[in-house]
Amino acid sequence: MLTAAEKQQLAEWNSTEAEFPRDLCIHELVEAQAVRTPNAVAIEHSDQQLSYRELDRRANQLAHFLEKRGVGPESKVGICLRRSLELPVTLLAVLKAGAACVPLDPAYPKERLAYMLEDAQTAVVLTQPGLLAEVTDFDAEVIALDASWSAFAGESAQALRSGVKPGNLAYVIFTSGSTGKPRGVLLNHYGLVNHNCAALKLFGLSASDRMAQFASISSDIAIEEIFPTWISGGALVIREEESSLAIADFLSWVSQRRVTVLDLPTAYWHEFVAELSQVAASDPTGGLPDSLRIVIVGGETASLTALAAWHKLAGSRVRWVNTYGPTETSVIVTAFEPKQWEEVPATLPIGHPIANTKIYILDEQLQPLPGGIAGELYVSGAGLARGYLNRPEITAEKFIKDPFSSDPAARMYKTGDRARYLVNGEIEFVGRTDDQVKIRGYRVELKEIESVLGSHPGAREAAVIAREEKGEKTLVAYVVPAREKSPIASELKTYLKQKLPHYMVPSAFVLLEAMPKTPNGKVDRRNMPAPRPGDFTEPNEYVAPKDEL
Repeated sequence: MLTAAEKQQLAEWNSTEAEFPRDLCIHELVEAQAVRTPNAVAIEHSDQQLSYRELDRRANQLAHFLEKRGVGPESKVGICLRRSLELPVTLLAVLKAGAACVPLDPAYPKERLAYMLEDAQTAVVLTQPGLLAEVTDFDAEVIALDASWSAFAGESAQALRSGVKPGNLAYVIFTSGSTGKPRGVLLNHYGLVNHNCAALKLFGLSASDRMAQFASISSDIAIEEIFPTWISGGALVIREEESSLAIADFLSWVSQRRVTVLDLPTAYWHEFVAELSQVAASDPTGGLPDSLRIVIVGGETASLTALAAWHKLAGSRVRWVNTYGPTETSVIVTAFEPKQWEEVPATLPIGHPIANTKIYILDEQLQPLPGGIAGELYVSGAGLARGYLNRPEITAEKFIKDPFSSDPAARMYKTGDRARYLVNGEIEFVGRTDDQVKIRGYRVELKEIESVLGSHPGAREAAVIAREEKGEKTLVAYVVPAREKSPIASELKTYLKQKLPHYMVPSAFVLLEAMPKTPNGKVDRRNMPAPRPGDFTEPNEYVAPKDEL
C-alpha cells in the first residue's frame, strides 16, 4: 500500500510532459532543416559529401520513383544496403514516399533476410548490385541503386506530398523472438518524432556536431544516429564498410573525421575504455580524440569499473550518457548522466524517463511499488510501438491498457525487465523475468537459438545459456546428440551461421550425454558444466588459403 506522499512522489518522477511537433513526420523535420541550412554538410562517407540541399533533392527523386511503383502510406519497403552515401538517403526517400522502412542488414544469413521480407510483405526492395543475390528469392520488385543515382535523375526534385500522417508506420525493426523466428516491431512517425526531439535536447545536438554512424542498419540505434543529427543541422559521418573495429583503428578514424558524438553499444564502450586505459600509461588522456564531446552508451548494463576508468581519462571534458530502451519503444525511454561523479550509486542507474514517457514499476497485480522495491518495468507514452507485425496475440499480451491514464486508448508495454526506483527517482535495472539476454548490445531470445539448434538432425536436445566472464556475456550451447549421429562443434556452428545473425551464434558447443535436470524435471541451467578449451570453435577452425601468399 502506497502512502499519499509516495503516490505524489511517483507522479512527480513521471512528470515528463514536453512540447514537440505532434502534427509532423520525421522527413518533414529534415525538409525544414534543408531549407534552413541548404549548403551545410549533411552526410560524409570516405571522400564523398552531400549537402542538405543535395540530400533533400536525391531523396525527393527516389521518393517520386517509388510512388510510381505503388509505394505509399502503410506500405513497406525493404532496404538492404551496405554502408554508403546511398544508405541514409534511401531511408529518407522511403519516408518521403510515405512508406515504412524495413532495414535489412546484408550480413544476416540469406534465409533470415528472406523470412523478414516475407513476413513484412514488402512491395519493393532497394539494394545494391553486389547484394542482388541476397534478396532475389522473394516475390517483390528488387531495385539496385547505383552510386551515380542515374536511374532517378529524371524524376522531380520537389518534395512529394504522399498524405502520410504522424500515426502512419515509419519503421519495422526486427528483433529476436522466443518462438524461433525474429519478430517485427511497428514504429510510427509520432513516436519517432518525439524521440528525435527529446534526443536532440538530451544530447545537446547542434549544427556543429558530427555524429558517427556506427550501428547496424537493422538496429533502432541507427535511427538515433541519423535523424536527430539531421534535424539539428549536424553532419552524419558514415563509417566505411571495410574499416576496422579494432579500438586503436576506430579511435584514429574518430580523430581523422573530427567526430563529436558517439552512440556505442555498452560492450564496445567497455573495450574502448580498456584500450584507452592501456594507452594512458604513456599519455594521460589515453589518446581520447579531442574532437569528442559526448559518448552515449546503451544495450546492456555498464560496468562501474569501466565508468571509473572513463572518468579518470575524460573527466568532465566529454559527457557520458547511459540510455535504456526496448525495441518496442521508439529507441530509448530513459537516460542517466552522472553530474556528481563522487555520488554515482553502487549500481549504475538507467536514469529518468525522457520527454512524454512514463515508467511504471509494478507488482504482479499491476499495482505501483514504492521506491526501493523491485518489480516489472512498464513503459507508457508517446514512444510506444504500434505492436508486433502479424502477431496480434503477442501484441495483446505485451501491449496492455494503461490503468493509470485518463485516456481510455492509452497503452503500456510490459518489458519483462525488473527494476526499482532509487531514493532520488533514478531507476535501477535489476534483471529479467525470463531468459532473454543482451549480447554486445543485441537483444537475444535464447529460445530462438535453441529452436534452430534443435532442428539440426544430430541434436536430440539443446539448451543455450549466457555465461559471464569478466563482465561480458558469452553464449554457450549444450547439445545431447541424437543416437544415430554425434555432430562436432564446427558442424553445429556452420549450421547456425546459415540461419542466425553472427551475434546469436554461440562461441562454444558442449556435448552432453544428458541434460542436468532440476527435481521437477526442468533443464537445470544453473548447473551446466563450464565449457573446456576444446569446446570453443574459433581456435581450432581451419581456414583455407585464399591465394599463394
